[in-house]
Amino acid sequence: MSKRLLIIAPHPDDEVLGVGGTILRAKAEGHSVAWVIVTEISENAGWPAEKVAERSKEIEAVDAIMDFDKVYNLGFPTMSLDQVSVGKIVTELSQAVSSFEPTDIYLPHPADAHSDHKAVFEASISSTKWFRHSYVERVFAYETLSETDAGLSPNSRFHPNWFVDISPFLEIKLQAMSVYCSEVGEFPFPRSFKAIEALASLRGAASGFRAAEAFQLLRSREILD
Repeated sequence: MSKRLLIIAPHPDDEVLGVGGTILRAKAEGHSVAWVIVTEISENAGWPAEKVAERSKEIEAVDAIMDFDKVYNLGFPTMSLDQVSVGKIVTELSQAVSSFEPTDIYLPHPADAHSDHKAVFEASISSTKWFRHSYVERVFAYETLSETDAGLSPNSRFHPNWFVDISPFLEIKLQAMSVYCSEVGEFPFPRSFKAIEALASLRGAASGFRAAEAFQLLRSREILD
């Protein structure tokens, strides 16, 4: 049965770090995948023109590698979502969900250290309600290196209970991450190629695969054909 995956990313690179291998596998299996980029950088917000142009090219390049069926750019200011009306974010996210009609939604984890991640999770909740979007079957939280692992709340840590074998797609995931050259550092920096490979190996060891991505399944509904 064909699936429709909607990946909600607070910032460009979250989709690759958290769901990159799963996206590539889904596309290889003939499923449809859409990418929601919640925030952006802009000259109006004080970013240099060359950096804004570079980010635009990065998004285009990652889109080409991942072969997304649809990309939604919501255009909220990066690192400032906690200053934006929750209602505005909810409205934009709901429009994207209604447009794409996903079966599966992937969200940042609510205990991530970055305030943008927390805001996106909270604003996304209304889009997972079955009586608003009856086609949604499963909702997952993904882990983001440098954010999920940096959370300090002892009561709401990431608890993986869904593992996806991405062994054949790990190298392409790393290729996609290399597009975000300004976001990648040398190990032991969390967003490094060695750290990405290490996490994939760790999640694979926990689930019997050479390389895996792990998720926290938040809700699952089995819909009859």
